Amino acid sequence: MCLGIPGKVVEINDEGPLRMARVDFGGVRKEACLAYLPEVVLGDYVIIHVGFAISQLDEEEAMKTLELLRMIDAEGVAMEFGSMGDDSAPSAPPTSSAAPPASAEAPA
Repeated sequence: MCLGIPGKVVEINDEGPLRMARVDFGGVRKEACLAYLPEVVLGDYVIIHVGFAISQLDEEEAMKTLELLRMIDAEGVAMEFGSMGDDSAPSAPPTSSAAPPASAEAPA
């Protein structure tokens, strides 16, 4: 599965062979290529996948997507902590109510 993350274009550099941007992802800023979206301007929101802006979206949609990603992250962290159990009490070995398997032949 591939994941594209929305970010805000905060700087554009047209000086090299490819149009590049600095994109802000909630405080983390990364370089991304704008070659596929030549119409993007400062302040626009874009979806970044593997370093390339692949689509443009409005601020409202970007904020909704970021909130969903935060919820997924929080759920994942909660699940991880929940799977760790309570370390303050020693754990008992698992018990089984099943009878041991019967052997095919009776002992001689």
